[in-house]
Amino acid sequence: MVDWIETETATAKFGTRKAAKGKASKGKASKFKARQTKACNARLKKRFQMVLESMINKPSLKFPAGCNGGAEVKAAYRFVANEHVTAESILAPHGDATIERIRAQKVVLIPQDTTELDLTRPHEIMVGAGPLNDCARVGFYDHASLALTPEHLALGVVDAKIWARDPVEFEKDADQKRAERRAKSIEDKESVRWPEGYRAACQVAQEAPETHIISLADSEGDIYELILEGQHVEGVRKASFIIRACQNRALVATDETPFPELHDHLRDQVLSTPILAERTLEIRGRDPKSKDKRKRKQPREPRTAVVAIRAARVTLRGPSRPGGKLDDVEVNVVLVSELNPPPNAEPIEWILLTDLPIDTVEDVLRVIDYYACRWQIEIYFRILKSGCKVEESQLETAARFEPYLALNMIVSWRIMHVMMLGREWPDLPCDVAFDDDEWQAVYAVVKKERPPSQPPSMKTMVGLIASLGGWLGRKCDGPPGPKAMWTGMQRMTDLAHGWRARVEQITGAAQDRTSSERSRE
Repeated sequence: MVDWIETETATAKFGTRKAAKGKASKGKASKFKARQTKACNARLKKRFQMVLESMINKPSLKFPAGCNGGAEVKAAYRFVANEHVTAESILAPHGDATIERIRAQKVVLIPQDTTELDLTRPHEIMVGAGPLNDCARVGFYDHASLALTPEHLALGVVDAKIWARDPVEFEKDADQKRAERRAKSIEDKESVRWPEGYRAACQVAQEAPETHIISLADSEGDIYELILEGQHVEGVRKASFIIRACQNRALVATDETPFPELHDHLRDQVLSTPILAERTLEIRGRDPKSKDKRKRKQPREPRTAVVAIRAARVTLRGPSRPGGKLDDVEVNVVLVSELNPPPNAEPIEWILLTDLPIDTVEDVLRVIDYYACRWQIEIYFRILKSGCKVEESQLETAARFEPYLALNMIVSWRIMHVMMLGREWPDLPCDVAFDDDEWQAVYAVVKKERPPSQPPSMKTMVGLIASLGGWLGRKCDGPPGPKAMWTGMQRMTDLAHGWRARVEQITGAAQDRTSSERSRE
């Protein structure tokens, strides 16, 4: 077993109701149950490691093609079908290992976001799946929080919420849904996932007190309760936050308001402040999303944009809720707005709400740079859905799919982690991430020469693996991307198997010759 799998599963525990009863009972029977439970947990942990290794070896393939033989395939299906194996029990040890990696960093960003998992099938419906944006499509939602460094090195998943919508609630008409939604508190809505994601970041801040934790959320996370939750409380360690606003919120004028001109709403107020700096941004293209009319989902051509940067401190007026009006809150605001957008193009604009300082231009630019790292979670979801192909799962129930999804979340992190190691720590020896069989086999096949005695650098190794996935390494290609990496790592596994088998044959033949010579003597 490779070292990183041992690290990610070191604290794995599969507690059971039977185990709890065994601990509560007395006498010899309880000791027997305790031993039985311990043995059961050891077997599940070993199986956990086996399944995870087979999945990282073949991330795009399902159990029958990814495992070695029928026994392993059966063991893998039994593992996800075990009533004591859940998404939480699989992600918990990975979360522990992630915390250790976070503690080694000065600043860690935790973007949170939701992805849709479409499990619609032509002839059956997965038991436990729910409707997505319409009743014709069913599946799950996965809201994940991914820890990463400002240099984009993914450290691991620190929180995940997986759920399916209730078909009965979904079929209500729009007016009824709207009325019920207004009457509910945030804790009873789907959108509670955003404050919960921020609370998870705060928990990380408490477990890694020497690391500055910053929670990131896009415009879907512009929820007043989240902003309120981020306010400083004396004696309580909290994560910082950066939230992209989607609402032009009402403001409260105070005696300390520094503006020469007062406005009633957020965007107008910040636009009235002087420009602090200008910056050139490379804007990614965006494909159209069918049936999604939201502005941020509309198609867009890639372009270079010159943006103006402004910043201010404002007081947001608390909205009314079923329990009463919420408190007003003070926040810092950074506005990024495109100066001369192309004709008929939607101008680029970010309104970032944060508790990070904005006292200097460097502080303001740092907020923008940190928020720009949020895109990494979109890359993570792409690996999860296109690389690991979780939406092609044929598992029949939610109870089996959710552990399978959690396993793929760890695999997706690993692919992303290795890819970014090659970019940000190119001089590290590659044996920090790969076994000898893996790097030697890839080196021999791609380079067509004997592997060196010392492992090559991470940059060299990542480039060789990516070349197996179609990366050409031309000047115009840029560094290897996720698709080349997951394809190359899958091919690397096959090469390593062949390399290992050949070495074992040569070693075995040499031993046979030695034994034969000794017998003749």
